[in-house]
Amino acid sequence: MSTTPTPKVRVLVVDDSAAIRRLLRSLLETDPGLTVVGTAANGQSALDQIPELKPDVVTLDIEMPVMDGLACLRELRKRWPRLPVIMLSTLTERGAAATLDALAAGASDYVAKPTQFAAANLAVEAIRAHIVPKIKALAERAAISPSFPAAHPRGSATLAGTPVAGGGHPNLAFAPAPAPSPGIPRKPIEVVGIGISTGGPNALGLLLPALPADLRVPIVIAQHIPPLFSALMAERLAATSRIAVREAKDGEPLQPGTAYIAPGDFHMSVVGRSGGYRISLGKGPPENSCRPAVDVLFRSLAEQVGAGALGIMMTGMGQDGLVGSRLLHAAGGRLLAQDEASSVVWGMPGFVVRAGLVEQVLPLEHLAAALVTRVSPGKGGAGAGAGDPKRVVG
Repeated sequence: MSTTPTPKVRVLVVDDSAAIRRLLRSLLETDPGLTVVGTAANGQSALDQIPELKPDVVTLDIEMPVMDGLACLRELRKRWPRLPVIMLSTLTERGAAATLDALAAGASDYVAKPTQFAAANLAVEAIRAHIVPKIKALAERAAISPSFPAAHPRGSATLAGTPVAGGGHPNLAFAPAPAPSPGIPRKPIEVVGIGISTGGPNALGLLLPALPADLRVPIVIAQHIPPLFSALMAERLAATSRIAVREAKDGEPLQPGTAYIAPGDFHMSVVGRSGGYRISLGKGPPENSCRPAVDVLFRSLAEQVGAGALGIMMTGMGQDGLVGSRLLHAAGGRLLAQDEASSVVWGMPGFVVRAGLVEQVLPLEHLAAALVTRVSPGKGGAGAGAGDPKRVVG
């Protein structure tokens, strides 16, 4: 019985540096599931080539002559709104600002590119470890609704190796809302924890501004993000939100109506007991190849806050947060998850949903009301999908 081989993911590399173009082509094509179908030295050249090459994913530099990455991205989004785009960013304050601008303009994700080639082997391995999984995850997500439907069908979408009929996600009606752990009574919510990754800056940009200024609990956020990016992201979110938003500092007490974002390259935990929680930052080993890691944060919530914690798993690649969510649920904590349709990648929330740990799966635009309803019952607002904790949105 013959089988049709799975088509390779087609990548267009756009960068004004010939050295970076060669590097990316070389490292991407060492993966048997990827092929570089073309390269471009500026944004206009990329736009000219896309209709012919029909890539599954575009990697896009920001600073280029003729047409820079941001201008290219904005035009690309007009013509091909579903085509995944990964920005290549430098780990500088200017690079962080430009990358956040690109995410706001519709980029799918970003990867830090090497700034020098003195340690070429380390640079190649670092970028390979980050970019290859992101390309594959975004291409798989895009296969549900391809940018070029007639070009090269990629078959039914899969999630974590499990076929999903029709390219959608499993019927979430069969993921029962878990009962509280035996012997652990419900408590008022004292701390909200959020785990988030790919697509996170934009998702938080919708969630946090929708929360009321008088929110009576603190929010702690583990977003997979590099140094420099986290402080700038917090600053931008603070400017658009009614609650306070800031990059977390070691030892600071948690205050109601404040969201704390873990600094890039630091794990964040919540320590203390009821009435006296504070932030603890550390440089422990990465977990799930991440620092900050959601598992670290959620594990601390399970240990310190227990049934008074609400965890929210949002858009992100991989399964960081699954172990921590199991512990949080076992301790009597409650869990919500963002749905697949509104997630850039439904990896992190998908794993927790399939494990049967969440009491509600919601579109991004309904998460704020669901959070408020659980923190202050009766205050969530009508029409947000938050009133019935048993309802699971498919």
